[in-house]
Amino acid sequence: MSYAYARRTLAALSLVMLVAPSAHAGDVTFAIKNSHPNAMRLELYSQDRDYVWPGNDQDFYLNDGETKSLPVSCNEGESICYGAWVDGDEETYWGVGPGNKEKCDDCCYTCSGGETEEIDLVP
Repeated sequence: MSYAYARRTLAALSLVMLVAPSAHAGDVTFAIKNSHPNAMRLELYSQDRDYVWPGNDQDFYLNDGETKSLPVSCNEGESICYGAWVDGDEETYWGVGPGNKEKCDDCCYTCSGGETEEIDLVP
């Protein structure tokens, strides 16, 4: 293999790496309403990577009757599930529950921009 051919091949590979698709950042806003008579805590869990919102051992707090919009930055196409529980009672939960430990049928959304419909957490 000639030196010139090797340089052209390396240049072509470098160009491919520059234009190859990568994970694109996206945003989605979760609209959550707490219709339970007690305050609750909530986290959002990626199902495609080891990531939790808000992260850093924090969670979102919703007073009884409160509605919050929770914007998150995520990877386009990423699946995100909510887990909520009554403050002080992790046995009363919605979605995947605390720590993303439970199964759910309709608690996951795809990161594709925009806002979810209002997710009403009722007793």
